[in-house]
Amino acid sequence: MIKIHSFCFNPFQENTYILFDETGDCIIIDPGCYNSAEQNTLVSFLETNKLKPVRLLNTHGHIDHVFGNKFIHDKYKLGLEIHEKDLATLGSLMQVANLYQLKAEASPEPAFFLKEGTQIAFGNSVLDIVFTPGHSPGSVCFIGAKDKVVIGGDVLFKESIGRTDLPGGNHQALLDSIKTQLFVLPDDYQVFPGHGPATTIGHEKRYNPFLN
Repeated sequence: MIKIHSFCFNPFQENTYILFDETGDCIIIDPGCYNSAEQNTLVSFLETNKLKPVRLLNTHGHIDHVFGNKFIHDKYKLGLEIHEKDLATLGSLMQVANLYQLKAEASPEPAFFLKEGTQIAFGNSVLDIVFTPGHSPGSVCFIGAKDKVVIGGDVLFKESIGRTDLPGGNHQALLDSIKTQLFVLPDDYQVFPGHGPATTIGHEKRYNPFLN
């Protein structure tokens, strides 16, 4: 059974996720740890729970989701995995950091590219990768069918959706992604977004003003 722990990190209040199961293997999704205190918080959780990081994943390459890429890559010797269509987004990290007058370390280059229709395996668990462009060109979501969970990045929020006014954003593509990739799931699937509280597919079908 997949267990999910989240941290709210950095000035953008981004959700960083640790997913783990009974084996102790874990994956780190969208490490947004911005400073040493946030880095220590994440490491302390892993050590306290005796977890072994085995994969480093980005749902997409926006600055708030990748602040900690280099730290996690260096500390745990993990190759970064992201969709190939978000390479340009990832590559703009330092430029965007300068724009916001924030400090950042350049992300390592991806070691592997996430491909839609394939799976992420860790411990006894698997997640399906679905391609959900719109917020960014290479946004993906991770779906755990057995546990009925979605790690959604900035695609779908509680009663909201990801912004599409950033470079590479496309409003209609985002709506199409949600309707064809996420709203086909049963209502009781939990959605863990990149910002804000968790929600369910059923709740968003009924109450999301952008999709009704």
